[in-house]
Amino acid sequence: MTPAIDRAKKAKIAYTIHEYTHDPAAESYGREAADKLGVDPARVFKTLVVAAGDGLVVAVVPVLHQLDLKQLARVVGAKKAAMADVAVAERVTGYVVGGVSPLGQKKRLPTVIDASAQGYPTIYVSAGRRGVEIELAPADLAALTGAAFADVAA
Repeated sequence: MTPAIDRAKKAKIAYTIHEYTHDPAAESYGREAADKLGVDPARVFKTLVVAAGDGLVVAVVPVLHQLDLKQLARVVGAKKAAMADVAVAERVTGYVVGGVSPLGQKKRLPTVIDASAQGYPTIYVSAGRRGVEIELAPADLAALTGAAFADVAA
């Protein structure tokens, strides 16, 4: 179990855990998850930690897209946004890069989920460890993280 799975379990939401053997040479963790699980990559989302204004924000975007930092800054009311330092992201979330989940982070951060997630009954996000994905309804993910939906993918 990971903190992300524990959080979903405690909330008593519907979810499914999917595991695969992670290849350390994989260029994209999210693309690898989609390929190994045989899932449409548009339904697999990556979790990014971003420095925006005076704080940190979590962005959840499809693995085939980039995060639009300017749009995210507008959404959260910051003048600018930049990817957070890896060490900072790992320390604040309690997860290692490639396994950062939007659920069960050490410190709950403001979260924005790309609006495209709402077009699917379920999406896949990291369950807190490389090689483990949690499939859940976008609305449940938003409820558990306090997230807002917005167009933040480029």
